[in-house]
Amino acid sequence: MMTNLFSVFDPSSCFNLSLNWLSTFIGLMIIPMSFWLLPTRFSFIWFSILNTLHKEFKTLLGPTGHMGSTFIFISLFSMILFNNFLGLFPYIFTSTSHLTMTLSLALPLWLSFMIFGWINHTQHMFAHLVPQGTPPILMPFMVCIETISNMIRPGTLAVRLAANMIAGHLLLTLLGNTGNSCPSNLLFIIIFTQILLLILESAVAIIQSYVFTILSTLYSSEVN
Repeated sequence: MMTNLFSVFDPSSCFNLSLNWLSTFIGLMIIPMSFWLLPTRFSFIWFSILNTLHKEFKTLLGPTGHMGSTFIFISLFSMILFNNFLGLFPYIFTSTSHLTMTLSLALPLWLSFMIFGWINHTQHMFAHLVPQGTPPILMPFMVCIETISNMIRPGTLAVRLAANMIAGHLLLTLLGNTGNSCPSNLLFIIIFTQILLLILESAVAIIQSYVFTILSTLYSSEVN
């Protein structure tokens, strides 16, 4: 019997070791070596997706963006997408449902953008605090609002990803726990609902990794 509904997301495991976090690195063992050596249909599909993302990120970063910076965001997208999908398998810990993981991704990215922007483009960063066309009376308030909205960006990035991941998994856990005690005529409905929820969670896994990466790209483009 579970003492807490959120205990299914507890990263602690046997012998008080957080072995569940090793799920982040399972991809190195799952991906076959032939994927890197021989061109397959899966590799062609994946490379076309990455090429599309590269073009989109390059457009968002603009002509002033540094060459090769899109590969940072492509790698970020791939890692988040892999961890989101891996959490849909039974008995595998979802690392992206914890703020420890998501904040570790969002905070260094945002902090590096801010340090780079304030050191190299100080006037441009000050200009961002007051939107164009703001009346002089509202300028002090706009500076406060823009500063607060800028400061909470890593938190919103991290909470958005973790909350979306944990919400669907909680629904699946609740439905799975009621399967033992429900009557047999409702069992088919519960299984069908769980299949629909799994399809929805697969879409959420793709969308949330894309949203996290796109917002990081937009934050990066603002400091140039």
